Amino acid sequence: MQKKAFPIDRFSFPPLLKAASKAMALSEGKMIHGLAAKLGFDSDPFVETALVGMYAACGLISEARLVFDKMSYKDVVSWTIMIDGYCQSQLFDDVLALLEEMKSSKVEPDERIFTTILSACSRFGNLDIGKLVHGFISNNNIVIDSHLQSVLVNVYASSGAMDMAQSLYDKLKPRNVVASTAMISGDKPQEALKIFHEMQRHGIKPDQVTMLSVISACAHLGALDQAKQIHLFVTDNGFGKALPINNALIDMYAKCGSLEEAKEVFGRMHRKNVISWTSMISAFAIHGDVDNALKHFQQMKLENVEPNWITFVGVLYACSHAGLVEEGQKAFESMVNEYGITPRLEHYGCMVDLYGRANHLADALELVESMPMAPNVVIWGSLMAACWIHGEFELGEFAAKRLLELDPDHDGAHIFLSNIYAKEKRWENVGAVRQFMRHKGISKERGCSMIEMDNEIHEFLTADKNHNQTDEIYAKLDEVVDKLKQAGYTPNTSSVLVDLDEDEKKEVVLWHSEKLALCYGLISREKQSCIRIIKNLRICQDCHNFMKKASKVFNVEIVVRDRTRFHHCRDGSCSCKDYW
Repeated sequence: MQKKAFPIDRFSFPPLLKAASKAMALSEGKMIHGLAAKLGFDSDPFVETALVGMYAACGLISEARLVFDKMSYKDVVSWTIMIDGYCQSQLFDDVLALLEEMKSSKVEPDERIFTTILSACSRFGNLDIGKLVHGFISNNNIVIDSHLQSVLVNVYASSGAMDMAQSLYDKLKPRNVVASTAMISGDKPQEALKIFHEMQRHGIKPDQVTMLSVISACAHLGALDQAKQIHLFVTDNGFGKALPINNALIDMYAKCGSLEEAKEVFGRMHRKNVISWTSMISAFAIHGDVDNALKHFQQMKLENVEPNWITFVGVLYACSHAGLVEEGQKAFESMVNEYGITPRLEHYGCMVDLYGRANHLADALELVESMPMAPNVVIWGSLMAACWIHGEFELGEFAAKRLLELDPDHDGAHIFLSNIYAKEKRWENVGAVRQFMRHKGISKERGCSMIEMDNEIHEFLTADKNHNQTDEIYAKLDEVVDKLKQAGYTPNTSSVLVDLDEDEKKEVVLWHSEKLALCYGLISREKQSCIRIIKNLRICQDCHNFMKKASKVFNVEIVVRDRTRFHHCRDGSCSCKDYW
């Protein structure tokens, strides 16, 4: 246009500036600004609004505000663009101030403004600002239509405030894919699957984001039967070719205990990216198949897929749970020297865990002390746990106290200190720690195990008597214990560190939640089927031995997912080779 001397008027500038905004082309945007000023169009309200948007999109929020403040006429669009700029820069205090200023200027904020702010709150996890904006909406009697209601649901759900999200969701009529997906993405996986089934009943079509959230919820639950149903839905409804969906399916099957299904999904994929390979490597790692984890790591490099920092977390995790110290050291060095990846806390955590499990506690401590960043709760916790396994209580106490400096209410560290004193039969010290915990309201996380039967999740707590088949379960437990004792099983009460006599300790250890879940599985299972149990804590030594013995005596595969990994018990032995 310029070369051919076409006249450029004020209508030419907004689309040009919008293009500069989308391309984040700051230098071109500035030139366009200069030309607009030269031609006298920079005081046109449409041009000014476009300039605010361009500077905000390019990250120059102060320049955007300068243009905004000079505007002689501001309509609701101008205010929205300025507020959006502050939202993208996460300057939420300025957002609230501008909202009040807008109100004083007699320009009524519309639904789009609140949608803009609340969407940013969801994206950046800022629940406090979300609540304030929600309050502003309520106090100013602004009508909340279904779209704005959906965005509010998303704000609370994405921040984990599920009770408030549920309350808003219950009032939403009709429901839509945005709100339903927000609820599914929350931290209640069982509720998420119920909402997904409700969506199907009400004819609400899920999108890819919905399906990724559903798959994630299923992975969290570890419910294999439901995982297979979700996979079937994915295939039947045209999601099966999407790369992110297939990557999520690998992770889902791995976390549901079916490494074979995860391998099948991976093998059928025509296109794989770094996430695909990393998901598969991590799947092998949590199932203790270190050989395949390392083999796939080498294969991805041969196929010129460059590993990222998460890939190395998976590789180091695999080495840690197999005691491969030398291989773990090589992988760590390769990450730094070959790929130029700066180690993160996650990598140092894996290395501390690797050294700790292998009883290289001096190396673990040296690494902790030489890290370029301050150790976090996870790293001190890994060292503390390793010290417990190997009986290094002095170093363990040191690690526990460092952990408590970072998190004074950490139940694990207090329990660790209590257990050290209990081992030494210093019951007064145990009492002091327990009294402190009671005073502070700190309680040990209670053991909980889940088992899926007939598409239903059954939960058991330690010494649970709430199941509708409680009498049958405890009768089965007595039968199982008798048969295992005939096969050489003796209850290991070393994990019961309370002042009880030996018979009472045996009773406590036999009532652990995973044993109750197993007995329910033995009552309900079809012959020769696999029993899958999910435990929220690390499985204790006695339960681990119990599962191994039961797999042989009852000729059944027992798969237990505990807090850190999977244990596949077959014919009296475990896939972890008793190293976990």
